[in-house]
Amino acid sequence: MSKSIIVLVAALLVSISMPAQSLKDLANKAKNTLTGGAPLSEAEIGDALKEALDKGAGDAVSFLSAPDGYYKTAYKILLPEEAQQVTAKLKAVPGFENVEAQLIEKMNRAAESAAAKAKPILVDAIRQMTIRDAMNLLMGEKDAATRYLERTTSEQLYLAFKPVIVQALDEVNAREYWRSAVTAYNRIPLVKKTNPELDDHVTRTALAGMFSLVEKKEAEIRANPAARSSELLKKVFARQDK
Repeated sequence: MSKSIIVLVAALLVSISMPAQSLKDLANKAKNTLTGGAPLSEAEIGDALKEALDKGAGDAVSFLSAPDGYYKTAYKILLPEEAQQVTAKLKAVPGFENVEAQLIEKMNRAAESAAAKAKPILVDAIRQMTIRDAMNLLMGEKDAATRYLERTTSEQLYLAFKPVIVQALDEVNAREYWRSAVTAYNRIPLVKKTNPELDDHVTRTALAGMFSLVEKKEAEIRANPAARSSELLKKVFARQDK
């Protein structure tokens, strides 16, 4: 645990029984320890966290919405387990020898099309962050900012992503292709009839990949001074290095 976090914890424990003026003095002492004697304003802390989140989210969205952002990276979306059972059986059916590979590419292209929708939603959540949020995130776990974004934007992102995913899947005939594949599969003797939906799977997996990349960007800013691209980021995040 860093010295800065120890100071904050100690301050919280002592504050239970201390009078107001003593609490103020203790808070100032803790603040000076966190800042190495050069206090940061609340506005600086808030602005730095927003800048860090904006940078991390922006980089993630730009990366994933580019061609092959999902398809040829660690964030590649694979078929759900139930669908894999379908495609495994279909490899022996004429016309569906490459069904899994084709579906995977179509799903990832759909996710890349949808990813650009995330930026304005993430930016809006970042702008609404309070000073209290910023303080908690600065001194929180290494993924605290990402988890904050995940909590505050997941539902809205899902609603924004899914129609784009559906449209993108339809543009590359993925859902029609899947329906044909399922129809062919269900004609195979003795197989359990199935029809897993691709829409929800692609949407949720695309969002999970995006937040995973935002988390990686956050970790870089916290751990690597070279990743702090502005003087404000360097000034504020240097406090957690102590």
